[in-house]
Amino acid sequence: MPTPPGDSFFNLRSPSISEPLPGLPLHNTPHRSDTEHAGRRPPEIELKDITPNQLPTSDSSTHTKLEQITREELDYPQYPGEHSESHPLIQSPTESDSDPESSQMGRNSQDSEARSEHQASSTGSGIQNGHANGNGKMNKNLEMRRKNPSIDSPTHASNLMSRETFSLDNDPPPTPIHNSNSGFFDLPSRDRRNFLLLVLLYFLQGIPMGLASGSVPFLLKKHLSYGQIGVFSLASYPYSLKLLWSPIVDAVWSPKLGRRKSWILPIQMFSGFAMIYMGSRAAQMMVAAGAEDGSGVWTFTWWWFSLVFLCATQDIAVDGWALTLLSPPNLSYASTAQTVGLTAGSFMSYTVFLAFNSPDFANHWFRQVPHDNGIMTLGGYLTFWGWIYIIVTLGLALLKKEEKTQERDGILDVYKSMLGILKLRNIQVIIIIHLIAKIGFQANDAVTNLKLLDKGFSQEDLALTVLIDFPFEIGLGYYAGRWSTAYPPIHVWCWAFIGRLIAAVVAQGVVMLFPKDGVQTWYLFTVIASHIFSTFTSTVMFVAISAFHARIADPVIGGTYMTLLATVSNLGGTFPRFFILKLVDAFSSATCIPPSQPLPDAKSTPITAPFSCVLENEKHRCIAGGGICNTTRDGYYITNVVCVIIGVVTFWGYIRPAARRLQALPLRAWRLSDDVASR
Repeated sequence: MPTPPGDSFFNLRSPSISEPLPGLPLHNTPHRSDTEHAGRRPPEIELKDITPNQLPTSDSSTHTKLEQITREELDYPQYPGEHSESHPLIQSPTESDSDPESSQMGRNSQDSEARSEHQASSTGSGIQNGHANGNGKMNKNLEMRRKNPSIDSPTHASNLMSRETFSLDNDPPPTPIHNSNSGFFDLPSRDRRNFLLLVLLYFLQGIPMGLASGSVPFLLKKHLSYGQIGVFSLASYPYSLKLLWSPIVDAVWSPKLGRRKSWILPIQMFSGFAMIYMGSRAAQMMVAAGAEDGSGVWTFTWWWFSLVFLCATQDIAVDGWALTLLSPPNLSYASTAQTVGLTAGSFMSYTVFLAFNSPDFANHWFRQVPHDNGIMTLGGYLTFWGWIYIIVTLGLALLKKEEKTQERDGILDVYKSMLGILKLRNIQVIIIIHLIAKIGFQANDAVTNLKLLDKGFSQEDLALTVLIDFPFEIGLGYYAGRWSTAYPPIHVWCWAFIGRLIAAVVAQGVVMLFPKDGVQTWYLFTVIASHIFSTFTSTVMFVAISAFHARIADPVIGGTYMTLLATVSNLGGTFPRFFILKLVDAFSSATCIPPSQPLPDAKSTPITAPFSCVLENEKHRCIAGGGICNTTRDGYYITNVVCVIIGVVTFWGYIRPAARRLQALPLRAWRLSDDVASR
């Protein structure tokens, strides 16, 4: 079963900044920041362009290391378990050094043969140059987009020089040494304060996201059918589409407020007032969403769509600010702050809120006299966090000063870079993979937990299930990261794909085994085990594909490249949900059977004739009129089986072979040409 609110996981492992060989502008240079959208590529070193006479003769280890770095970084990616014999460009140093003239001739011949073989392979597979992808885990379903910028990057140096604190009057500080093993308390006090600020800002984003993609669909189940809940799923789309307006957020700002605060302050203030307003009308809005045959859900969805749009825009600004708030050696902590903040915010709004919103949980643990409502209501929760938004925004405006900068990004340049990436053949292939890969387990992700609630699984037990699952997700995510480093990431991703299809089948079996006499201890543990297995496979898939994206992204336009990939990946898990939930209602069949004789205590007009009670409001009308809604065909089972079949066919027929071909491509196959990258 899925781990709402999303199907992705944030990797807590802080990546380290790789150190290039001094003086060599290698092709796989350290990652650029998200604010770097375009720039001319540094000259690349090809093995055939280097002769022994150009290398230092006194240090043979440098010669060997150069050959190793050039072959591995500029040609084919090397993974554990793969042998260099499969790559024709790699020779042993012994052969090269024995006879410079013959070695040079042999090398040129091998280069020509290798290029011919690669072109034939690419043509045969239909794959040439390209790239793409895109959670969250959070959504959660948000994938990490940031790559660590290079301290030696010319663009990054320009960013630092544009700060108001930059001066040539003082001696330059010592070159910072990055220690990937340094802990939080080893950071400078300024970085610690800014790290905590980033965690707070990301945490605030997670509050409405956890509600929109996690809690609210469960609260709507009593008012809406599955298809109508599918309409509400559209509210989470802005996080999957924010790439479309992110260049505007980077390029348009007020020098008086600062580049990032120009967006963060008004957006957070507006979000706070919107949450207060929605909190005051939450109960009425949910009832209205189910009125008039569920047509009111569109208005309810629009309100949440607008709130998520604000959060997505704030996320763009905070991502950019993180690159200047932290000192260059500690930029890897920006992704950690995002992980901690977003995960904690979504956890608060999903697991914690669902538990305290449950009347059963409140009556069991906190009350002596039972009540029909939980300790927390949706309206009260929204109102509380709306005021917190406003207070934090005022504190940020008064207490935190943003360094001034003269840097401006060209909007058209960024959009041109995106268009250039989309024209790459390999990118087009990976986009297709991302858009169809999650169809196989979409019914499990979107419907299984809702179906359990429909069967009689309590909201309290569901919150307990997610609560127990959370530490497993964190721990298993660590091992997923290690596997993606030790083995080819696409191989790991494919194995997790198969496991996730199995998890969808297991989840359907768990729903079918629901006890007629209510939830018992053995069944609760069965649900928890199924949930953990589903979360585990989802986490491994996310971490593995993120590792692959980081490997292939062009460092010259790393921010645009990674954001594009993250967007496509997230969209692949978002857009099918609307159609899947609609299919559940379409495949379902239920008839309201009127009572044999009118009931005197009927809560509404007595039912005298049979009618369809598939939709939730019709089901309520049937029960209130004394009838019995008899389900003759459950669309969930049919939809889940269809999804799994589609997943199996597409995986073995297209996804697996295409993904493995993409992994085998050299890194240069994912790069833009120099003229496109320099625009």
